[in-house]
Amino acid sequence: MVYLTRIEHFNAAHRLYNPDWTPEQNDEVFGKCANTNWHGHNFELFVTVKGIPDPATGFIFDAKKLSVIVKERIIEKLDHRNLNLDVDFMQGKLCSIENLVIGIWNELVPALPSRVQLHCLKLVETPKIYVEYYGDKFP
Repeated sequence: MVYLTRIEHFNAAHRLYNPDWTPEQNDEVFGKCANTNWHGHNFELFVTVKGIPDPATGFIFDAKKLSVIVKERIIEKLDHRNLNLDVDFMQGKLCSIENLVIGIWNELVPALPSRVQLHCLKLVETPKIYVEYYGDKFP
């Protein structure tokens, strides 16, 4: 099995808050990230696919085509947007980086051809915080 990773970048704002909690509870759990005026990040998205190289091209998947899929399905929806308000697949969800990476996964899987499989997403929020997701389902 061969793994190919494409890295894309987007800037977005969001707010961490639970609408069922009081402002005090939100401040206690989320701190500055619960700011009613939002806050932003410069995100890095690592998209890793896996497959067997095609004998005719040597590629498991054309990296340029992967970039087009990621840009059309993800970057255009997220870049310079408010994740809480503007992103269809984040509606009704707490806007954590964990929920965001799951949403991105769910947007990408149907767009990939059957000869490759989405292996991992790594989403970097800050130089000190990132998440990785492998498509695991939760009970």
